[in-house]
Amino acid sequence: MAAGRRDGRVAIVIATRNRRESLLRTMARLAELPERPTVIVVDNASRDGTAAAVARSGGASRVVALGRNLGAGARTIGARATDAPYIAFSDDDSWWAPGALRRAADLLDDHPRLGLIAARVLVGEELREDPVCRLMADSPLPAGDGAPGVPVLGFVACGAVVRRAAFLEAGGFEPRLGVGGEEELLAIDMADAGWRLAYLSDVVAHHHPAPRDDDGAARRRVQARNALWCAWLRRPAPRAAAITGRTAVAALRDPVTRAGAAEAIARGAWVARRRRVVGAGTERALRTLELA
Repeated sequence: MAAGRRDGRVAIVIATRNRRESLLRTMARLAELPERPTVIVVDNASRDGTAAAVARSGGASRVVALGRNLGAGARTIGARATDAPYIAFSDDDSWWAPGALRRAADLLDDHPRLGLIAARVLVGEELREDPVCRLMADSPLPAGDGAPGVPVLGFVACGAVVRRAAFLEAGGFEPRLGVGGEEELLAIDMADAGWRLAYLSDVVAHHHPAPRDDDGAARRRVQARNALWCAWLRRPAPRAAAITGRTAVAALRDPVTRAGAAEAIARGAWVARRRRVVGAGTERALRTLELA
């Protein structure tokens, strides 16, 4: 592909809320990419004028302003707003390395059962590797099918490129999960539908998160809640019960986990209606990861 020519295979979807200045900086980075990707911004009912500022900047191909906060579910709205075959997710504080999207699209072109590429995520100006990347690189899941990369059952949302059809077939991101551990359910559902998820260290994303005022407590609470919901949504009852018991023990000594567990119970009536236990192969893969 000639330099400067738009690669129409990939669209970037950004979900944002009340992060106008950070988002505009991110969009400036994305505008420098040689792939010249389509950028779709989905604003989760921001109160800081985000949608209007993005529209004025001209950096987005489309701005979708939501009337309420759908959390990670906004990414699904963005994926539905384009017909590009592949979707790369960015947060309002993350962007892709030059050439990464082209590399991902080529791999997805060449491997029709590859549903998701988990990128290597470099954090901050010092380019620290996100610790999740090491876990993915060391995944114990067997390969054996000729697909590229390391097989995984998880990913970092701001460093993922998905096959749009596979992503939407799996239902996208569940809005009730908000932001924090929302990747787990989607990864399980895509794998259970027969899609391959792979970590590729040569597909690179950058993440520059702002310092957190609460030492990440709010996010950890959401992650604890979502882990319980995910267990009861997809795991066999004995395994879901074991995960619940482990969380209960952790909650005795950690007030953040305790708050997350309490929220999972108080707001979890929907889980029983949506419960669908995964197939034996997916459950074996999950157990392999848990025992590693």
